[in-house]
Amino acid sequence: MDLLERSTALFSSWGAGDGLAVVLGHVVALLLLVGVAFLADVICRHVVLKAVAKVVRHTKAKWDDVVFDHKVMVRLSHMVMPVVIYVFIPSVFSGSSLWAVDLVQRVCFVFIVVSFLLFVHAFLKAVYSIYSDKESFRNRPLKSMMQTVQVAMWFVGGIVILSELIDKDPVSLLAGLGASAAVLMLIFKDSIMGFVSGIQLSANDMLKVGDWIKMPKYEADGIVTEVTLNTVKVRNWDNTVTTIPPYALVSDAFQNWNAMRESGGRRIKRSVCIDMTSVRFCTEEMLERFRKISLLKDYIDEKEQALKAYNEANGIDDSVKVNGRRQTNLGVFRAYLTAYLRSLPFTNPDLHCMVRHLQPTDKGIPVELYFFSTVKEWVPYEGIQADVFDHVLAVIPEFGLRVFQSPSGADVQKAVGGE
Repeated sequence: MDLLERSTALFSSWGAGDGLAVVLGHVVALLLLVGVAFLADVICRHVVLKAVAKVVRHTKAKWDDVVFDHKVMVRLSHMVMPVVIYVFIPSVFSGSSLWAVDLVQRVCFVFIVVSFLLFVHAFLKAVYSIYSDKESFRNRPLKSMMQTVQVAMWFVGGIVILSELIDKDPVSLLAGLGASAAVLMLIFKDSIMGFVSGIQLSANDMLKVGDWIKMPKYEADGIVTEVTLNTVKVRNWDNTVTTIPPYALVSDAFQNWNAMRESGGRRIKRSVCIDMTSVRFCTEEMLERFRKISLLKDYIDEKEQALKAYNEANGIDDSVKVNGRRQTNLGVFRAYLTAYLRSLPFTNPDLHCMVRHLQPTDKGIPVELYFFSTVKEWVPYEGIQADVFDHVLAVIPEFGLRVFQSPSGADVQKAVGGE
């Protein structure tokens, strides 16, 4: 005699009617089954899981610690109670109306599916936590991929639950949703575009967390802090946060400074305008004075020897100075700056280092310094750049040159006062 028959016989012996006895028997049997299922759940969570957790703490692997830390197994244990009820409910209610058994089984099935989805959700977060700390996976859009899988998982789970509640085949239900595909595409447009963009960004190594990017269109200029399915978060240098859609980074242009960080140096490219009226040929006295500068001694000697060799080859008296071969204060100044830049400890000698003229303008002739600093951090880099140009501006008068500067109010007052 099964549990239902025992319960019915018990209530019949008390004198209750057959109908009431059957109902009460059902209730008692169901309560007993729920109690057994609850007991199985308690044993699983407080005995089995604790024993497994104790074993996990003594293993060398780290992934199992992360899995238990995220309570993945606890969510899995939530399936024990509905599974027990789902499996044994037909035996408990054997011989009774099938609609009650079917109703309880449907409810249990929904609970099982939801518990399973929560378990997979927690498991994916644990996997993301493990691999996001690995160096080889930091440039991969793991979070966007995880979110895509989660969305797809909950979508499929919702279809399975709905098909169970309305007693339809999930495959036929999915086929019937084909007409709604356009609506679903519209609803999940951003998610789909974000997922595809994340794959493109990762495959082409265009962006990863920690990169310094600049995108004027979105007023973004800072460090990428998070890449998700729908947004890329950038913490700007003023500590504001800009969110950019991932597909905007694929369709629009943006500047990634990470290549500079991984290269041998950060470029310094600035110019100072020289008053062209201050440029002239060097006299013997000027050359003797410049020769005393250690950075210029070898350069001036080489130029003098080259001029002497030219005069000898062309039968020109050394006392005659050929203007086309004579040195200028601007040329010596460029040579000094080149030697000065190469002598600096933070200049990368393997990359370009030069001092050149730019196109003359009505503001003088720009002399540009173009070299690479091995110091690439923002604050020290700006300090180095400022120190170099402090020195450049201070040394210009030593070569008889003048910096071009538009007249200011003080200059006008001085000119009027001089008159």
